[in-house]
Amino acid sequence: MTRIVFMGTPDFSVPVLNGLVENGYDVVGVVTQPDRPVGRKRELTPPPVKVAAEKHGIPVYQPEKIRLKEQLQPVLDMKPDLVVTAAFGQILPKELLDTPSLGCINVHASLLPELRGGAPIHYSIIQGKDKTGITIMYMVEKLDAGDIITQVEVPIEERDHVGSLHDKLSVAGAQLLLETLPTIINGTSTRTVQEEEHVTFAYNIKREQEKIDWNKTGEEIYNHVRGLNPWPVAFTTLQGKVIKVWWTEKTKLETNSTPGTIVAVEKDGFVVATGNHIAIKVTELQPSGKKKMSGEDFLRGSNKEDLVGTTLGGTNE
Repeated sequence: MTRIVFMGTPDFSVPVLNGLVENGYDVVGVVTQPDRPVGRKRELTPPPVKVAAEKHGIPVYQPEKIRLKEQLQPVLDMKPDLVVTAAFGQILPKELLDTPSLGCINVHASLLPELRGGAPIHYSIIQGKDKTGITIMYMVEKLDAGDIITQVEVPIEERDHVGSLHDKLSVAGAQLLLETLPTIINGTSTRTVQEEEHVTFAYNIKREQEKIDWNKTGEEIYNHVRGLNPWPVAFTTLQGKVIKVWWTEKTKLETNSTPGTIVAVEKDGFVVATGNHIAIKVTELQPSGKKKMSGEDFLRGSNKEDLVGTTLGGTNE
């Protein structure tokens, strides 16, 4: 039986691991990131894949840096015929890529060669795409550049956010892997070289990218906000204080006010001028130090007259 080592870390990886186990594949070990402090209390928390692996009774290994030879050796000692990765979070060293007789394959959440990198789901929404997908690919030393084995498209709905699309893609990834694995094991899988002229990148989101640029169009801001929901969440400033913006609604209201200016207050949120003079409404937000709330709840505790005319996104963030 083919000895498989699975490497993954977040929730995205769990359906992929579960699919392997539940369909009878011999997963001899799971490699995942170390436990990390989480939340305000900084409680040491295991990654979701570790929790899933332990439920299946699979040995778990958590190297801090798998590229270090002494931390790589336990993986080599598992003697895998095939390594399957899904959002593992570390670059695999060449020695590991060269070890399994069937190679190392990756479940990637985009239609490669588009959106190589660690945040393809976020960027697919931020860029306003109407579809993305899953790619099963052979891994090479260069980031997400290996030959494509199979792909499946997944539509992006108008009200999808990162959380909902993540869930769709993780299920699609698990299914596509199960459809593809037999061809890899029996040696009939195909390889398609990625066309370099069509490569785009989706590197991990940086803090400065989370800030809302009100000079962008209403459509771009709508995609930006849902492309960062539910993590890391877009932010702006209101009256000198940082607020997270969880959701917006597009409007047809035209205004010549300076982008970022609150031009109206409605029952379910406040309406903000944007760069293309089409306003957008903030309907779900989180003031600093408070829980996420609806726009209606926020306005219930605010002086609406003071809000109108206020400009969001000052220099204090």
